[in-house]
Amino acid sequence: MKKIIAVLLLLLPFTAFADRIKDVASIQGVRDNQLLGYGLVVGLDGSGDQTTQTPFTVQSIISMLSQMGVNLPQGTSLQLKNVAAVMVTASLPPFSKPGQTIDVTASSMGNAKSLRGGTLLMTPLKGADGQVYAMAQGNVLVGGVGASAGGASVQVNHLSVGRVPAGATVERAVPTLLGQGEFIHLELRSNDFTTATRIVDVINSQIAPDIAVAQDGRMIEVRAPQGNGLVAFISRIENLEINQAQGIAKVIINARTGSIVMNQAVTLDACAVAHGNLTVVINTDSTASQPNARSDGRTVVTDKTTIDVKSDKGGLVELSKGVSLSEVVKALNAIGATPQDLLAILQAMKSSGALHAELEVI
Repeated sequence: MKKIIAVLLLLLPFTAFADRIKDVASIQGVRDNQLLGYGLVVGLDGSGDQTTQTPFTVQSIISMLSQMGVNLPQGTSLQLKNVAAVMVTASLPPFSKPGQTIDVTASSMGNAKSLRGGTLLMTPLKGADGQVYAMAQGNVLVGGVGASAGGASVQVNHLSVGRVPAGATVERAVPTLLGQGEFIHLELRSNDFTTATRIVDVINSQIAPDIAVAQDGRMIEVRAPQGNGLVAFISRIENLEINQAQGIAKVIINARTGSIVMNQAVTLDACAVAHGNLTVVINTDSTASQPNARSDGRTVVTDKTTIDVKSDKGGLVELSKGVSLSEVVKALNAIGATPQDLLAILQAMKSSGALHAELEVI
C-alpha cells in the first residue's frame, strides 16, 4: 500500500492547551510600517546590470555623479558591469526611535547576475506617505554562490537578492497611540467569537471585573489605567493564559506542488472511493532504408511510432468514519493514490458531503 508522503499533517493533540493572550491577539495601533527605496549596489565583480538593456541604471549613475560635481560630456556612453539597480525594502518596527538600526533587503530590478560582494549606496527609505523614515547603506550579504566556465554554470540559492543587517538608520519616528482615551483594544489575529469570549472572561476574572468587553469576534475593548501604569497593565494582559478555541476544520491544497495540509478538526464520514490510473506510453523507433547498390537512390531514415494505452483497475475502497485526524490519515492512505490524485479525491469527498472540512486551494 502506497504511502502519501507529500501530505503534510499537523498532528496536534486534542487535549486543551494554554496560550498567552499575546500569542493570539495584538494591541490595536502597535504595528510595523513598510518602507521602500530605490538604490544602487556597486563593487560587483562583473556581475552587475547590462546597461545597454537597463537604461535606468545609467541614468541613476549620471544623476548621482552630477550631484557630486562630476559632469559627464554630452553623449557619453557608459558600459558598467559592476553596478546594479536595486529596490530596497524594510519594515519599521513599532516604537522605533531616530538612531536605531533595522535590517534591509536589496533586490535586483535589472538583469544583474549576482549582488554578491556589492555595497549598497546611501538610499532613502520612504513610507506610504512619501516621507523619508530611514537611510540605508552597507555591504550586501547574499546567501548563495554561483560559478560558470566553458559554457557550464552552477548556482546555489538565489544570487539577485541580499540583506544588509542593521543596514538602515531610523531618521523619523512613527507616532504610535496605545488606545483611545481610557481604553485599549485587543485585536485577535483570527476571527473567533469563542476565543474572544474566553479572553474577556480571563481578563475580568484575573485583572478586574467588568473592564473588558468583546465588540465582535475580533475586537476586545479593555478599560486601562492612564499614565505610567499603562505599560505594566498591558504586560499583565499579554501574559494571561487562555484555552484557545479549536479552529475551523480546514484542508489546504497546493495544486502546484501537490502538498496537502490538514488541521486536527478534520473529520470524515463513511464513504466508498474508486480510484484508477490511465497510462499512455509512446515509443518511437528510427530505422534506415538503404537503396540498392549502384542505384540513384539515397538512404532515408524513417520513424515508427507505437502507442500503448493501459488502464489500471480501480477497486472500490470503503473508508470508515474517522473522528480524529489519525483515523482520517489512515483512511486516505488506504486509497493508495498519489498526492496529485488525492487533490481530486478530496474535492469529490467534499462535494459528496463525506469530508467535513473547508477546502482552500492556494
